[in-house]
Amino acid sequence: MAFRPKVLVTKIGLDGHDRGSRLVAAHLRDAGMEVVYTPPWQEIAAVVKLAQEEDVDVIGVSSLATDHLIVPRLMAALREARLDDVVVIVGGIVPDADERALLDAGVARVFHPGSSLDDIAAFVRDAAARVRAARFPA
Repeated sequence: MAFRPKVLVTKIGLDGHDRGSRLVAAHLRDAGMEVVYTPPWQEIAAVVKLAQEEDVDVIGVSSLATDHLIVPRLMAALREARLDDVVVIVGGIVPDADERALLDAGVARVFHPGSSLDDIAAFVRDAAARVRAARFPA
């Protein structure tokens, strides 16, 4: 890999169930990515600020308690901060109707329980490569 994808793994809202996000973060790190991990209960403004400061390629949001419903606000805040090139993915328990709303808001992909960690890593790697190619055209 010519570069190390930089990924922010976070939980927004009041969902404190972080076992899954810790597993994904560790797997991405072991796959050679640079991972910025936040504890649970992050506010949207804090996530946007951290994404900007760390110059991340991808943001992964974990949701096990309906906090995915505030992801569209995160997407709007990223656009407002001119970070609309950052790819956002969501993982966790997301009903089908909510998944469509997330995709319509600009989320690139939703990973459900049972998703392969290798599939998540491959998607993140490919998404980060697209982000870098757009930021730094050859």
